[in-house]
Amino acid sequence: MKKIEVEVVSKEIVQPSSPTPDHLRSYQLSFLDQFSPSVYNPLVLFYPELCDTEANKIKISDQLKQSLSEALTYFYPLAGRITSDKLFVDCNGEGIPFLEARVKCQLSDVINNPVPSELTKLLPFHIHNVEEFPMGVQLNIFECGGIGVGVCTTHKIVDALSFMRFVNLWAAIARGDKNLIAPQFGSAEIFPPPKEIAGFNANTNRPALIAPKENIITKRFVFSASKIGEIREKYSDKTSLENPTRPTRIEALSAFMWNRFADATKVSPDTLCTIIHLINLRTRTEPPLPEHAVGNLYTFAMTVPSMDKIGESCHYLITEMRESIKKIDREFVRRIQDGYSPSNYAMEILASHGAKRERLTFTFTSLCRFPRYEADFGWGKPVWASSVARDMKNVVSFMDTATGNGVEAWVSLKEEDMAKLESDDEFLAYISPKNF
Repeated sequence: MKKIEVEVVSKEIVQPSSPTPDHLRSYQLSFLDQFSPSVYNPLVLFYPELCDTEANKIKISDQLKQSLSEALTYFYPLAGRITSDKLFVDCNGEGIPFLEARVKCQLSDVINNPVPSELTKLLPFHIHNVEEFPMGVQLNIFECGGIGVGVCTTHKIVDALSFMRFVNLWAAIARGDKNLIAPQFGSAEIFPPPKEIAGFNANTNRPALIAPKENIITKRFVFSASKIGEIREKYSDKTSLENPTRPTRIEALSAFMWNRFADATKVSPDTLCTIIHLINLRTRTEPPLPEHAVGNLYTFAMTVPSMDKIGESCHYLITEMRESIKKIDREFVRRIQDGYSPSNYAMEILASHGAKRERLTFTFTSLCRFPRYEADFGWGKPVWASSVARDMKNVVSFMDTATGNGVEAWVSLKEEDMAKLESDDEFLAYISPKNF
């Protein structure tokens, strides 16, 4: 895909269709909200052949704005403003920006050969330029009449699953669905902020796991279902012939990506390496939380991989990752609820392995099985639900392909490390030549 040219032709503020009740005006951010990075969650939803006439352009734009206004009454913190101390949201209903843009290319030019850095132009904000607005929308209209709905929401209020719940509620309102599931707020009651607020600063207490870096490039790689099957077989534990252990898709892809990265970039065995997996806490609380619970309801598991087996086709890493994720249980969640910081958890692990050594962190997050393809605004589901480039070093995000059979890996590395990975023959042997 060549560079795309995007021209913003209008901008307005969309406010909730009804004012936020006084008793909901002050929304407290939870411990995990405060701990989350100050970035935007990005999403671009693509739909073909909707705006082929000026009348349809007006109709689609009005439909999105009206339904967005109604959706903001349900997700009222997104229409407010985060206070200067980053502890509360003033749910004042001031609204969010809605931009309309013209894209000077065909929709097919973007989705047939996507370039993550170019896709950022379809969003209302750069994901690291967190402004006063907790959310923004950009309606992108292509020359062919196809559209891309670009959405950003601040990670300080919602995690990825909460974000998708908002988008799908918005779509349900737009198509006239009356069976709406309202979001459940109140994460600060589940994960209370530290009592000693004066001594807590989330920006300094959070370990630099996915901090933005310079010289980072993001690329999208697709693993077909058959190649995923081969990788799962490759990393299966066959030491017990009667009961072999087969990894899940994400376990296998995580182990594969780490092994190929470490081998291709020649990570030193003396480096203290840590592998991070982001973990949804909704099923790990007591009692479990519903999927429509809103907030940053996640933490991370940290694995210190064995460095003497890099490049080997073995199952050792699967076992190590499983053991670390297994520790994020209900007892661990209770400790967080009592004020145990995830940064303390990380520092304790690092200290036990010699924290003063050179360190390298590799982070995995999976949005597979998230409802990213359910956003039907009345004209069908998206042909593609896209992410964008992320200026985050050594981060891999897994997402389902549009067909649901394969997995997209959005990989962000230093430019020189990306070049080494793309020169790795074993890595390339498992990448699908098709985009979907």
